[in-house]
Order: sequence, then structure tokens, then C-alpha cells
Amino acid sequence: MQVQSLFITATGTNVGKTHTMLKLIEALASKGLAVGVYKPIETGVIGTPPDANILLKVCQKVNRNFKDLTEKDITAYTFPLPAAPFCADIDHTIDLQHIMEKHHELSKLCDILLVEGAGGLMVPITKEYMMANLIKELDAKTLLVTPSRLGCINDTLLSILALRTFDIDFDWCVNLHEDKKDFTKVTKPYYDAVFPEWWSVDEGLDKFISTFTTHLL
Repeated sequence: MQVQSLFITATGTNVGKTHTMLKLIEALASKGLAVGVYKPIETGVIGTPPDANILLKVCQKVNRNFKDLTEKDITAYTFPLPAAPFCADIDHTIDLQHIMEKHHELSKLCDILLVEGAGGLMVPITKEYMMANLIKELDAKTLLVTPSRLGCINDTLLSILALRTFDIDFDWCVNLHEDKKDFTKVTKPYYDAVFPEWWSVDEGLDKFISTFTTHLL
């Protein structure tokens, strides 16, 4: 079986990437797939990287190949400063090849590797290499997570534009969390009119997984 990568990105920080990752781990594992996780870069880390920690704990419950791994094994770089990787990497230590090599190593331990980005698509990893460049180089199918707060239409459209500009194969969904009650009035009408097939993390994930895993099962 050829290992498939699914890259989880978002319109920005604190939108719901990790929340979506956790749901994907459990849903994909229920299909009989060996799921792996990879958090290439995590910033704002003092001690144990929190996102990598929770992802690894859930992954270890469904994939014994990850049982003996640590947070360090599923991350390429962590930095204390809570900022874009380029800014957090004060000493300019990021080696893009190392990120790719980690991805290759973890791919050997699973049927599908879930990769969680940092921030949004145009977050700089190095001066000229953005998160979208990494997705493209990994040749990964991508799931864009968008927020439900006021102003999210603009964020969503800009992110979709970026994905299309980079010619990345993607789907997108809404994490109905912030301003949830107002969403039906201030955002949903536009999505219904322009993207009638839009879906939310809580309600459309099973259908997405069924489509995504057709060639894996």
C-alpha cells in the first residue's frame, strides 16, 4: 500500500487544526488504517510541545508503531517564541531537507500520515519558503480548516486562492466554534450560494474520509 499524506492547514492560528487532526486520527483508524502524525514545526514551546504531545498520545492508541516514539520524534523543529517559524527560528537553524527526511521516516510507520502545519498557508518557514511550498513539495492532499467567526469569508477566500495559485489538491471545511450562533446569518448564506457542498468538521468529516480513502482501502 502506498502511504498517503494529508496536510491539515488553516486560515491562521487557533482555528482548529489540532482539533480536526484528532478527529481524523480516530475516524481513519476506525476504517482499519494505520494512522501516523507529524507536526513539522511547533512554536511557542517551553518544554513539551503541547500540540505534538496530544497528537502523539491519541495516535499511540491506534498505531503501535508510534508507541515508543516521543514528541521529538514527530517534530522536526520546536521554538520557544510563539511566532511564524522564520521569526521564531532566531538562529536560522531550519533545514528544509531535515523536514522532508522526518516525513519520509514517519511515513514508513503508517498507511496514512497526517501532517499539521503551523498557522496558515503563507506563514514563512524560511525567508522565501512558505508553508504552502512545503505542502507542494510533499505532494500532499490538503484539508483547509476555516473559522466560523465574523470576517471568515475573506480569510477563506484568500486561503482558497493561495491553494489554487500553488496548484494544490485540496478540500476545505468549517470549524463551527467561534460566533457559532451568528454564523447562520452572517456567513452561511454566502457559502450556501457559492460553495453549496461546503461542510463542517463535526458533520462532514465521514463523507470526506470515505472519498479520501477510496484508493487506500
